[in-house]
Amino acid sequence: MLTLGGLIRHVAETEEQWVNFIVDGPAALGGGERDEIDWSPEGGLEVDPEVAAGWEARFRLQPGETLPGVLGRYERVARRTDKLVATLPDLDVAHALPPAPWFEKGARWSARRTLLHVIAETAQHAGHADIIHESLDGQKSMG
Repeated sequence: MLTLGGLIRHVAETEEQWVNFIVDGPAALGGGERDEIDWSPEGGLEVDPEVAAGWEARFRLQPGETLPGVLGRYERVARRTDKLVATLPDLDVAHALPPAPWFEKGARWSARRTLLHVIAETAQHAGHADIIHESLDGQKSMG
C-alpha cells in the first residue's frame, strides 16, 4: 500500500541518490538490485521476487522508521542539495548514466539536468501524495 510516509521516504532516498550522482558519478547509481537484473532484450526483464520485494519496500516505512524520522531525513537531504547547488562551480559538469532501459544508451547528464530530474521526480510524487490526501478526506486541492 502506498502511503505518505512511504512517498517521503522514497523522494528523500531518490534525491540523495541523484545528488550523490552529481558528486560521485555513475557509481552512485549502481549496485543493489539494479545489477541483479538482466536488462538485455534477451533477458526479458525477469526480476527475482526477492529483488522486486526489496524495490517495493523502498516505498514503505520499514520497521523502526517513523514519520518524524523520515521527515528529518528528507530535511537533511534537502539541505545538502541546497548547499551543493549554492557551491557547485559548474552546473554543466556531466557524468555518464549507467546502463538501464530507461536511459538512452551512452547518455550523460549534467548537474543541471540531474537537478531538473530531481525537481520533476519530487513534483510527480507530490501529485501522488495529493491523490492519497483526496482519497482520505474527499477535499480537492485544486479546482
